Amino acid sequence: MVNNHQMSAQLGEWVIAKDNPPSIAYVVLSALAAVVSYLIARLFRLPEAYWAPMSTLIVMKLTLSSALPIAVQYVVGTAVGAAVGAGTDIYFHASVCSFGAAVVVVGLLCVALRVTRSAFRYASITLVIVMLVPRSTSGRLVALHRFFEVSIGLAVGLVLFALWQNIDLKRSANVRQAASAG
Repeated sequence: MVNNHQMSAQLGEWVIAKDNPPSIAYVVLSALAAVVSYLIARLFRLPEAYWAPMSTLIVMKLTLSSALPIAVQYVVGTAVGAAVGAGTDIYFHASVCSFGAAVVVVGLLCVALRVTRSAFRYASITLVIVMLVPRSTSGRLVALHRFFEVSIGLAVGLVLFALWQNIDLKRSANVRQAASAG
């Protein structure tokens, strides 16, 4: 049986950063990226502009090399889920049965495309949003908006993250150079 101390220790291991905790610069960059992506989505008058900063924050990782694969999986998954959701909206009446069938279609497409489980997860989440969230507009328009909202968020997050990482690398190189000169 697990005692309270062991459970506390396990929870601590899951939450407390041992390597690469967020820095103040990372926190500020994340906030800036989220705000910029939200403003860009609002500029394009996307009705659910909040998806842009959510996507930005999802892709903000500790290194660009770890963020880029997630961004690609997210875009591919969103595109698949949006396409299936739009197609279902065109050809089938919205129902629990058509939703279940659409999840299977998304899964089969992901299997056929040999994409990662993360891309399948993003595709399924997009499908849920397109098909199950009540709206006054068509599922096709929701699918299109969702794809653009996510893409804006990912693009802004990656660009700002790449710029920040480049600045951070130059700063680190300057510090090392100054230390070796001194």
